[in-house]
Amino acid sequence: MGGLRDTLNRPLRDLRISVTDRCNMRCRYCMPREVFGSDFAFLSKVDILTYEEIDRLAGLFISLGVEKIRLSGGEPLLRKGLHELISMLALRDVEIAMTTNGVLLPRYAPALSAAGLDRVTVSLDALDEATFAAITDSGHTVAAVLAGIEAAESVGLGPIKINTVVKKGANEDELLDLVGRFSNRDIAVRFIEYMDVGTTNGWAMNDVVTAAEIRNLLGDLEVIEPSRRGDVAKRYQLPQGGEVGLITSVTEPFCGDCTRARISADGHLYTCLFASQGLDLLTPMREGATDQELLDLIDSCWSSRDDRYSEIRTEVSSVHSRVEMSFIGG
Repeated sequence: MGGLRDTLNRPLRDLRISVTDRCNMRCRYCMPREVFGSDFAFLSKVDILTYEEIDRLAGLFISLGVEKIRLSGGEPLLRKGLHELISMLALRDVEIAMTTNGVLLPRYAPALSAAGLDRVTVSLDALDEATFAAITDSGHTVAAVLAGIEAAESVGLGPIKINTVVKKGANEDELLDLVGRFSNRDIAVRFIEYMDVGTTNGWAMNDVVTAAEIRNLLGDLEVIEPSRRGDVAKRYQLPQGGEVGLITSVTEPFCGDCTRARISADGHLYTCLFASQGLDLLTPMREGATDQELLDLIDSCWSSRDDRYSEIRTEVSSVHSRVEMSFIGG
C-alpha cells in the first residue's frame, strides 16, 4: 500500500503528530497571549489521542508509505510520559523526531533517547535575551534553551537542527549570531520565513524577511542537493564551514514536493499546514472502526488532496480560514 498518491502525484512519506495543544511559551507568531491567555479553552484529556491510539494510527500511516514521524505540539514535552509513546513507536520501522522549544530537555532528554527517539529540532529565535523575551513572552531564557540543546547532544539526539522564525523588525539582526554560534558544531540553523499560519498572529507580507534577503545577508552560499523528495529546507554550505537551511514557504513555495500529513492532538488529519479543517479519525476509532475502515478513510483523504496554499496565497489568503499552528504542530 506504499504507493498512495494525491491528485498532484505527491506521495505520503512524512507524518507530524501533535501530542498536545498546550505550550509553555507564548510566541508572538504562534500563540499570542492576548488570544491564548489564562481563559483559553485548551483540549481536555478525554478529547486528545491516547498513546495507544497514536501508535495505532502511526502503524496505519506507515503501511501507507510514511517513513518519518515527527512529534510536536504545542510543546510536546508538556505531555506526561512522552517516552512511553516513543517506546511504542520505536518498535516500528520508522524514523522518530521531535520538535521542541528545548527548555524541558535537560529533564527529559536521557529518557527520550533511551526510549528510541532519533533526533530533535529545537526552536530558538534569538540569542539576545531581550529579543528572545520579546518574541516568546514566556519568562524562559535563552540560557535554558541552550542547556536543552547541550542535554540533547549529550545523549545523542542528533544531528540537531535549530528552527528560527525570522520576522522583520523583531530578530533579523540575530541571524549572523545564530550561524556563528552553531556553524562549527554538527548543528544546522534553519531560517523560516514568517508565515500566515492560523489567523491570530497578525501576519502581513511586510513583516517577512525573504529567503533572498537572508541569502544576501549570509554571503556566498553553496547549494547542497536535497537528500530526499519532500525535504522542507533548502540546504546551503556556509563559506566558513557548516550548514544552514532556509524554509521558504512564502516567497519560494515548495507545495509541489510536499509529502507531509499532520494529525492534531484531537485526532484530526490535516493535509496542509494552512488547512481550514481536518478529517476526524478519533471518533471512528473510539466507535470501533477496524484498521481497514480507518485505512480507507486516510486513503480517500490523501488521494483527493489538492492543497497548494503557498502557491496561491494571494488568491485565497484574505478569505481562507486556517487552523492555528499550535494546534497541528507546524
